[in-house]
Amino acid sequence: MAGKPLKHGQNRMLNVILWLNFPGNIRFSTLFLSIAAIPFIFYSIALYSSWQFFRRSRSLNVARPDFTPPVSILKPVRGIDPEAYENFASTCRQDYPDYELIFCVGNDGDPVLPVIEKLARDFPERSIRVIFGIAAKGASDKAAKLAHLTAAAQHEVLVIADSDVRVRPDYLRSVVAPLADPAVGAVTCLYAAADQRTFTEQLHTIGMISDLYAGILTAWQLDGVKFALGPTIVTTKTRLAEFGGYAALENRLADDLLVGRLIAEGGHEVRLLPYTLVKLAGYQSFRELLDKRLRWMTVMRHMRPWGHLGLIFTQGLAWSLLAIAVRPTAPVIFGFLGTYLAFRIAITWLIGVWGMKQSGIAQRLPLIVFWDALSCGIWLASFLRNRVQWRDQLYQIRAGGLLVPVAPSKN
Repeated sequence: MAGKPLKHGQNRMLNVILWLNFPGNIRFSTLFLSIAAIPFIFYSIALYSSWQFFRRSRSLNVARPDFTPPVSILKPVRGIDPEAYENFASTCRQDYPDYELIFCVGNDGDPVLPVIEKLARDFPERSIRVIFGIAAKGASDKAAKLAHLTAAAQHEVLVIADSDVRVRPDYLRSVVAPLADPAVGAVTCLYAAADQRTFTEQLHTIGMISDLYAGILTAWQLDGVKFALGPTIVTTKTRLAEFGGYAALENRLADDLLVGRLIAEGGHEVRLLPYTLVKLAGYQSFRELLDKRLRWMTVMRHMRPWGHLGLIFTQGLAWSLLAIAVRPTAPVIFGFLGTYLAFRIAITWLIGVWGMKQSGIAQRLPLIVFWDALSCGIWLASFLRNRVQWRDQLYQIRAGGLLVPVAPSKN
């Protein structure tokens, strides 16, 4: 019985593969296999960088009993996150002599206010304040609130913390200690998701550890830290004022990354700590994870165009499959897929288990392949987008990640 005829695109791909495997063209397929192996170089660097980071940083991540400057903890808040009270209360249980906790909410009707009021009653020994921010003039409500919080802070040292993180009593001593070095202008640290009950949350965790942190630690090794991670940024009023503070970032989405970049460009070190926070808010759906990841990748393409393009050589799964398609022999199949899986498992174990001390990673290792396929698709899709949706507003992305509101169409 005759099979179905090949479609035009399938026929063209088959012709390319046959051409590459023709005896006279073997050298071209060999060259292609060499290019396809480039992601393994990246994986080698990521593995080495991750090992170096956790090995070196553990000796540096030591609290300084003699360095405990007064601190203002700034928390921009909008609505109620899961387990909000316990998240806030963990900040009030710090083993630290002098600090204040300041919240900024949009208005006096925000449902989080009763939670903050209960917090103030339960921890009368703590300085807890609430300020109300005016409507943001730009795209980032968070940046606008942080501008108000910075102005209201009583102390020079600022700890900027997301509302959905939960911390241990040694948090402030650990994250503030690096500022004792005058060369350090900002401190940031890793974080892990607390909610890992659903498939989406487990996939996100594997993506964070195997993909995002692998890239971050490679950047740490090769070029230093020139960014910050949103759940915690520790800096000073002086460092923020040098680039205009959060008021200058109200039309940018990636304000956390930009704070680290601008402080680094000012000649100061941004110190990345292995101290791991717990982040409570998860993803409600797989679609939410896709949307957020695609929005982030689209913004990164405009902020770091060449670096974003270079991600093509970090796509180990895609290149391995292409190598097998070009030369479908047993050595190529087992060589590429075996090397790919070995590297990805080793990187995930080293960062997640050995470095961050996370449990349950071994059971989720099969998700690495699914994440890599998804991540490659999102990366490709990011080249087709110049707009992002943020809450109820559509924005056009301009050079440097500047967001320009797009007026809604009139029907």
